[in-house]
Amino acid sequence: MPIAAFRRGHPDHGRGVAVRLAAASLLMLASPACAQIAPEAPPAAAEACKQDFLPLTGRIVDEADLLNPVEENHLGQSLAALEDRTKHQFVVVTVKSLQGKAIDEYSLCLANHWGIGRKDVDDGVMLLVAPNERKVRIDVGVGLETVLTDAEAQTIMEGKIIPAFKDGQMAKGIEDGATAIIQEVS
Repeated sequence: MPIAAFRRGHPDHGRGVAVRLAAASLLMLASPACAQIAPEAPPAAAEACKQDFLPLTGRIVDEADLLNPVEENHLGQSLAALEDRTKHQFVVVTVKSLQGKAIDEYSLCLANHWGIGRKDVDDGVMLLVAPNERKVRIDVGVGLETVLTDAEAQTIMEGKIIPAFKDGQMAKGIEDGATAIIQEVS
């Protein structure tokens, strides 16, 4: 599927609102922060999400510049192959800043703003890395919450992503984490 279709042009994609969440700090591993937002978010939630977001330019949005072109191309091919096989959308995003927000709030707003996943299935996945705040998060649409549970997302972060990040290997952590997520949702 062309990237333009991925960015909401495809009738099956966009506006995936309900998202189940899991998060961890790179420095200190806490239990996952889990929440669910109803498809019609209350006004207070909508107000909290008013901010400037990065544009969704493809399956990988690497604002923090953690991936070189070869790594980004390889990962992009894996994400496209997953979508071709399963129709589930998986986006990897790195940001320079969470704009003063907690990672759970920022990522939920971003995932909803972009509309990751098919509209009536809510089957999107987003891996968010904020290296300056030393945070990582996996957001999973409610349509996949039985396939990629909070516990599995936490295990991926603790076992694949964070150890590589602690070793200064950001690209490896992203690649290993994405590979584990792809295995779970395939």
